[in-house]
Order: sequence, then structure tokens, then C-alpha cells
Amino acid sequence: MPAMAGWTEIGDGVFVRRYAFFDQNIGVVLAGDDVMVIDTRSTHVQGREVLDNLRELTTAPVTVVVDTHGHFDHAFGNHVFRPAPIWGHAGCGPFLERTGEARKAKIAAEEPALAADLGEVVIDPPDRTFTETAYLDLGDRRVELRFLGRGHTDHDIVIRVPDAGVLFAGDLLENGAVPSFGDAYPLDWPETAFRVAELAQGVVVPGHGDHGGAGFADAQAVAFGQLADLGRRVHLGDLTLDEAIALTPFPDYPAEEVRRPLERAIRQLRGELN
Repeated sequence: MPAMAGWTEIGDGVFVRRYAFFDQNIGVVLAGDDVMVIDTRSTHVQGREVLDNLRELTTAPVTVVVDTHGHFDHAFGNHVFRPAPIWGHAGCGPFLERTGEARKAKIAAEEPALAADLGEVVIDPPDRTFTETAYLDLGDRRVELRFLGRGHTDHDIVIRVPDAGVLFAGDLLENGAVPSFGDAYPLDWPETAFRVAELAQGVVVPGHGDHGGAGFADAQAVAFGQLADLGRRVHLGDLTLDEAIALTPFPDYPAEEVRRPLERAIRQLRGELN
């Protein structure tokens, strides 16, 4: 898929490019001779497209890659960025190793146009990991990697570029759709999202859709809290699932799209999620 547009500079030396496939944002931070790429897309073909598009910004090689989390659309392109070190949360590698091959088969069935490209993918987990906070010195600037708690998965991180006032939130935030709850922890996500909002200094880049600011991050956190509360009310018998769906905390999208998130919240309340 082609990019929807070129690179947008959202802070000094900090860029985002929005790709049509899954309406996804890929970030780049430039600092001296260092080039950081945030997320690597869904296949080696898509990863190489990022590398080609980078030539519009710099001729320098990629020196650092960061995976916001281990879902296929964020980490299956990793291998083509080697030998650059790849950073991620300590839980990202085990997640990729545990789920990667099965996800390749599942996505190939769901997205037939990707099937051949997925066959080429080498699952290549991060080789530089951390549990809470890591600081990366790039050129004359410092970039902060933070794990703020469970949410979209149990290992999502955010990337903060303090001197540029930019925060890459990965899929802890999403704009233009109801966020994905397939591997989520709905009861934990509200507090984690509020922590994301507290770090917002200026531009906040979600994993998918338009970038925004602190207000956007706050609104998502509030919606996650409302969804968790609806799940609790269903669990307690105060509402039926259909009644809770009708009270969707994401009113701009079809109400039925919160069925799976609510079911996931109820499963967590029942103690069915580790």
C-alpha cells in the first residue's frame, strides 16, 4: 500500500508518516548521525517501504528501532532494519515468540493480499529490553521509553521526545476507530491511558489515525474508564450486554463495535485473563 502522504514534521527533527494500510503511523527521530524508527509495519515488504521513504529525510542508516508492542502491524517488519538494535518492553519478545507464527497464518487468512509477503517474514524480537524506563541518547538529544501499565497489551510502551514536545503512544491510543481490545486488559487500560495523557506536552501520536494533543489523550482515557464501568455493571447484573452496548463510550462509531471490548472486560472481571 502506498503512503497516504509524505512525512510530517511534528517537532524539531521528529516526523510521522501515515500509511494507508491500517491507517498506521510510523515515527522517525533524527539526532546528529542517529536515525530512530518507531514501529516497522506488517511485513518485510512494508518495512522496506519505510526504509525507501526514509531517503526523503536522510541518507544516514537507521541506528535504532523501537517496537511500541508486538502486534504484527508494528513488529513484523523488524528483520529488514537489522543490524540496528531493536528496543522494546521485556514482554514484547516473549509475546512475539509465543504468538508470531500463529499470527502469520491467521493474518494471511484474514488479509489474502498479504499472504505471500507474510511467508517471507522472519519473527525478529527486540534484543534491547527494559521493564519500566529506558533512556536512549541519540546525537545531542535524549529519548525516553516508558512502560506505564497494561492496556492494549501487557507490554505496550510510549516514546517521549521531551525537547520536541512529542509523545508516540502506539496503540495505547487510537484515532478514527474503536481501539482494538483483542489482547487488552480493559480494567487496567483507563489508568494507563491517563498516565499517557499526563506525559503529553504537545503532539500525541496514536498508533493509528490523526495525531492530536493532551485533550485527545484525556478523552480516550475517559472513554476507556466508561467502558470498564459498563463491563462492571454487566458483571454485577445491573445491565444486560445489549444495554451496555447501547451506552457505547465511543459514540462516533457503531455501538456494536464495543461488544468485543465489553466481553473482554467481563472476562477480566471473571479472572479469565492472566
